[in-house]
Amino acid sequence: MSFKPAIASMSLGRCFAHHSLEQKFKAARDAGLSGIEMFYEDLADLASTLPSHPSPSSHIHAAQYIRSLSSYYGLPIIACGPFFCQEGSLSSSARKSKLQELNLWFQVCRILGTDIIQIPSTFTSSSGNAPSISQMVSDLREIADLGAAQKPPFRFAFENLCFGAHIDTWSGAWEIVKGVDRDNFGLCLDTFNIAGREFADPASPSGTVPDAQATFKKSMEKMVQTIDPKKVFYIQIVDAERLAEPLVEGHEFYTEGMKARMSWSRNCRLFLGEQDRGGYLPVMDVVKAICDGLEYKGWVSFELFNRSLVEKGDHVPREHAERAVKSWEYVCEEMEWENVCANVNERRAERERRGEIGTDVMARL
Repeated sequence: MSFKPAIASMSLGRCFAHHSLEQKFKAARDAGLSGIEMFYEDLADLASTLPSHPSPSSHIHAAQYIRSLSSYYGLPIIACGPFFCQEGSLSSSARKSKLQELNLWFQVCRILGTDIIQIPSTFTSSSGNAPSISQMVSDLREIADLGAAQKPPFRFAFENLCFGAHIDTWSGAWEIVKGVDRDNFGLCLDTFNIAGREFADPASPSGTVPDAQATFKKSMEKMVQTIDPKKVFYIQIVDAERLAEPLVEGHEFYTEGMKARMSWSRNCRLFLGEQDRGGYLPVMDVVKAICDGLEYKGWVSFELFNRSLVEKGDHVPREHAERAVKSWEYVCEEMEWENVCANVNERRAERERRGEIGTDVMARL
């Protein structure tokens, strides 16, 4: 496998803004994308509309419908997430409940046709002491072992969030992966969450951490020397907006009790190549470190969170899918990936040859 472009389902419009999964799958297919990263919020929202809700069977039925969309539009589900496991922070009873939830995820993901469950680092702090690395590793190893025991087995892609409570850097995530020490437990490397922590600071007037360029260069060099390439299960590529004013109290995106990076992440991500919209992170440095330095090949997902996703209208899925494809073409050009982007044009041409069948998939189930 070389490289294939995918997009996270919520990056085509949020479900609470009434953007349906069928609209989003169609927009992704029409734009020429090759896969979908399933955001569990979309599946749960669909499940809530079914007669069997709130029983677990509603999630099963929702997964069956999504699989039909996947097949109909020719867009495989590359991963499903986020599974919030709150590693090292749960009581024994809450932990037991979380593992029961994981069993439902296994059923759902098996139906969706993906073997990857994405786990982000915890971003909520417990009232007690911070969990130790060994506690977090122990919790995640148990999850990995449960996944490995499934037939077929599941993999888990752990991702640092730049606003994580305990793990907020790629190196922190790598320490967790090393500690878990299971073949089916690896990384999801996200350019936004990597650069958003070690290069950018939306609460600073400069928009960056001190000595950002030199510090980030060293970090990328270290990443290439440190991470085992086999442990990179898939990657996410997006940029973010340089704010005109620091994201502190009084800013339109400020929320009391929320880290500035978290609010920035939810409102201000951009597709790579959108410097005209304010993109400023050294995303290509991360991409080169991963794809040239670590020699990663595989799925490239565009995971965008932005205030634009809550807008209403049929244009939202279409425009975001088209922006994602432009970003993919930008990546291919910058990386000099010859013939990789040809697949996008081939998918568009195939759609035009087939014409629009226009069948409502939901009505056929």
